[in-house]
Amino acid sequence: MLQILRLFRFTEFLCWLLMLVLVATGCATTGTPKAASPLLPIVDQLPTLSPVTLANEEKVRVVATTNLVADIVAQVGGDRITLHPLLAPGVDPHSYTSTPQDLRSLNDAHVVFINGLHLEAGLDELFASLAAPVVAVNIGVHTHELAESDHTETAADHTEHGHEGIDPHTWQRVANVKQWVENVRSALGQLDPAHVAAYDAAAKAYQAQLDVLDTEIRAKVAAIPGANRKLVTDHETFGYFAEEYGFTIVGALIPSLSTAAEPSAQALAGLQDQLSHEGVKAIFVGTTVNPRLAEQLAQDLGIQVITLYSDSLSAANGPAATYLDFMRYNVDAIVKALQ
Repeated sequence: MLQILRLFRFTEFLCWLLMLVLVATGCATTGTPKAASPLLPIVDQLPTLSPVTLANEEKVRVVATTNLVADIVAQVGGDRITLHPLLAPGVDPHSYTSTPQDLRSLNDAHVVFINGLHLEAGLDELFASLAAPVVAVNIGVHTHELAESDHTETAADHTEHGHEGIDPHTWQRVANVKQWVENVRSALGQLDPAHVAAYDAAAKAYQAQLDVLDTEIRAKVAAIPGANRKLVTDHETFGYFAEEYGFTIVGALIPSLSTAAEPSAQALAGLQDQLSHEGVKAIFVGTTVNPRLAEQLAQDLGIQVITLYSDSLSAANGPAATYLDFMRYNVDAIVKALQ
């Protein structure tokens, strides 16, 4: 029995010694860091696309990742494309998981439109394996690259959610979506040159609607006193909106671009003190986010919780079924809460 015990202890010692050697070896090889998950490159110019071969009345098969991207693609493509959005209304793009139908549509697509600012980083490997071109609608859009102090996600968050410090919520500024339209128009025209005139006309007509929308937003926001133009949101999703339309972001319940992050009790207490000091009138929460934290904080402060459509459109029979409706609904709700 004593010999067995000695053998066990000797074996345990060898395992411990081997671990030390492996750790020391790993520390010595600092020149070869662990590879991160691949990220789709963000470029400033739309790629050149080859025309697809369409038989008879066949349409261009298109996949779009978010329903916001899908709506813009639909406005330009019209009945000349078949469109499959990956995210249904109400689904948080930060936590999307592909379905078998999604995979079939991706493999069968002529083109895939994505946000392109690492919002869909979890699908990068899948996108890289596709035969179809993957086009980022945010090509050419002026983006926010947050300072380290403004972005509290860990390295693991970067790998999993892929924002890399760039704010992907560009749709909150109408001018950015106008660039989306131009990118979609150009891509579809290259893929289907026989209908380029139709894509151009649809894009031009929709751009005019976006111009009207932008004018409406500015007129409505003008009714809010300057001292009341303070936004508190569930996570950092309204940065482009605030910058474009003259609001101040006072804080966010989740001080991150991703809804997957978790605030600490200390951070929430600090935010509560800040909101009380600033005299904010409401906390704005997206439909894809659990409102529990906002409701608790609002109850303590005696203020409202207002629901907005931040990351997703509503269902087809809802108040934010299109991008135009989405923006109008949000602006009306913000103006009503802050006047």
